[in-house]
Amino acid sequence: MRGRVMTGAAIARANRRRGEVEAVIDGERRILCLTLGALAELETAFAADSLADLADRFSRGKLSSRDLIRILAAALRGGGNECSDDDVSDMCMEGGLAASIDVVRSLLLVTFGAAQEAAPANP
Repeated sequence: MRGRVMTGAAIARANRRRGEVEAVIDGERRILCLTLGALAELETAFAADSLADLADRFSRGKLSSRDLIRILAAALRGGGNECSDDDVSDMCMEGGLAASIDVVRSLLLVTFGAAQEAAPANP
């Protein structure tokens, strides 16, 4: 399965007040959001004991490509897109790697706020 998008997510525009970020992935505009479920998934994936631990990990700005995939996949699912981490690893983001990093940075900023502002733009 190559990341099917739910109809509502494909039409809606991102609402940053709800923690949403928009990106064009595989030629389709998609909404990404780090919902509580997505954050719980990331806590497990990164062996974090709390949201504060997760925010601290991300604020260091040292993310691997696998980390980017995990964050993007969780946020895509949080935004209503049906995809696995493996699906995301095969997807192409408009703007390439730099855009992927920018989307993750935007997600972390809208989710964790000022704690992420010190993180470098290029994890």
